[in-house]
Amino acid sequence: MTDRADILVFDVNETLLDLTTLDPLFERLFGGGRARALWFSQMILYSNAATLAGAYAAFPDLAKGALRMMGETEGVAISDADTEELLHLITHMPACADAVPALTRLRAAGVRMVTLTNSPPAESPTPMERAGIAEFFEAHYSVADVRRFKPAPECYQLVCDHLQVAPARLCLVAAHLWDTLGMQALGGEGAFITRPGNALFPSGAVAKPTYIAPDLGVFADAWLSR
Repeated sequence: MTDRADILVFDVNETLLDLTTLDPLFERLFGGGRARALWFSQMILYSNAATLAGAYAAFPDLAKGALRMMGETEGVAISDADTEELLHLITHMPACADAVPALTRLRAAGVRMVTLTNSPPAESPTPMERAGIAEFFEAHYSVADVRRFKPAPECYQLVCDHLQVAPARLCLVAAHLWDTLGMQALGGEGAFITRPGNALFPSGAVAKPTYIAPDLGVFADAWLSR
C-alpha cells in the first residue's frame, strides 16, 4: 500500500464536459459576453452558500435559480422554456476535445480513475454516457450522497470511503481552483486545468495545485512521467 497519490478523481462539468456548448443560450438571452461564466460563478457561489448554511438543493435547481436571478438583475424575462433548455443543454454536453485522448492514454497505462461531480446521479443514458466517456472510469460519485457541495471535505471523503483509501492516495483533477483546494485541504493532491477563463488565485490561503496544466493532455504527460 502506498501513501502517494495513485488514483485520479476527475471533476465533470467544464473539466470533462464542454461547458462552452451552453454559450448560444446565454448569447440569445443576454447578448453574449461573459454571461455564461457569470451564471456558472453565481451557481457555484450559491451552492457553497447553501452548504455553509446547512441547506441543500440539487444542482439543477441551483442552475435554474441562477439563470432566473441573472434575468432579474439584467432585466431579461426568463421563461420556463429557457430554464428547460438550460437543463437539456447541461445534460447533453459533449466531451471536451482533450478528454478522450488523455483518458485513453491514462487508461492504457493502468491508471485508476473515478469521477466526482456536484451534479446529482442520473438515469442511463447519463451525461457522461452521452458524451462517450463514462467507460473510462471505474466509478462515478455525486455530492448528492452527502448533500453538500464541493469543496466541502465530506464530498472528497465520500470517495475515500467508497474506495477505502486515505486522501493522500487521491489527486483531484479539475478546471476549478476551489475544487483542487478542497481535495488538498483534506490531504490529497490537486491538478488544476487552466481552461480559458480560469487562473491561479494569488493568496497564501489557497494552496498551489500539485499540477498545473493548460489541458488534460499536458496533465496526462506530467502524471505519466512521474
